[in-house]
Amino acid sequence: QVQLVESGGGLVQAGNSLRLSCAASGRTFSSLAMGWFRQAPGKEREFVAAISRSGGSTRYRDSVKGRFAISRDNAKNTVYLQMNSLKPEDTAAYYCAARTTSFYPGTSDPSKYDYWGQGTQVTVSS
Repeated sequence: QVQLVESGGGLVQAGNSLRLSCAASGRTFSSLAMGWFRQAPGKEREFVAAISRSGGSTRYRDSVKGRFAISRDNAKNTVYLQMNSLKPEDTAAYYCAARTTSFYPGTSDPSKYDYWGQGTQVTVSS
């Protein structure tokens, strides 16, 4: 079993930044590909970003490219999501996810991820 604990959410004004963290335990972290998803009220969960086991490959949804950056520190068993130039439409609960299978295929498919955190709320005011 893998446990994932997110932190770093909060209320910010549009244009500001937040950094989310997700601490993992229960399995060798470097064996896990990691992803961030988000879900706004009344909407389906959507892919935000993902990173491969080594950190050498990343992928983003189009609407966050150039604003968000995913990274990982395998020594600290932690994955990060740096979110800059936040917009009101980024408001959602953000979830960290881990998959034991390879980074490809299905990087943006939530059904490919085996473990999920409890989520952290990000609210961006205009």
